[in-house]
Amino acid sequence: MFNLHTTAERQSEMAKFKVIVSDPETGTSKVVELQEARATPLISKRVGEIMDGAVVDLPGHKVQIKGGSDKDGFPMRPSVHGGVRRSIVLSGGVGFNPANEGMRRRKTIRGNVITDEIVQVNMKIVEKPKGAKETKKTKEKKEEKAAAPKEAEQTTQPPVQPQSTIQ
Repeated sequence: MFNLHTTAERQSEMAKFKVIVSDPETGTSKVVELQEARATPLISKRVGEIMDGAVVDLPGHKVQIKGGSDKDGFPMRPSVHGGVRRSIVLSGGVGFNPANEGMRRRKTIRGNVITDEIVQVNMKIVEKPKGAKETKKTKEKKEEKAAAPKEAEQTTQPPVQPQSTIQ
């Protein structure tokens, strides 16, 4: 007779997120699409929260929610509490880039809580597991260090002895 679903269950039935996970060390990003049950752990999380990376196919990693946007393209702003859309006066920051100093505008933005109306979620890797794959930069540095002694052996010349000056 009555449909007794909790709010989280109702939201997760329709939840579908496009999650962009950025790696600041390498400068790369990865897109992961989450639907239905896989999207449920993100519902009701806030911007700035750190969570386990297993949700976005990165087991052992820790990821931080940095922001996102809703179905109509309105950005999530960390300073607005709740999961609602609001129209507020902004002087800069997320959602408004002023052309002149001191300029203010009323802009529509989304709150800092992930709801079923959010479409895109941006995340950043903040902690990698110990013994994780080496980045390209560290591999190159190790190769350079390994190659440096070999090159030094080939180019070494006998030391030149200073001539004594007799006057």
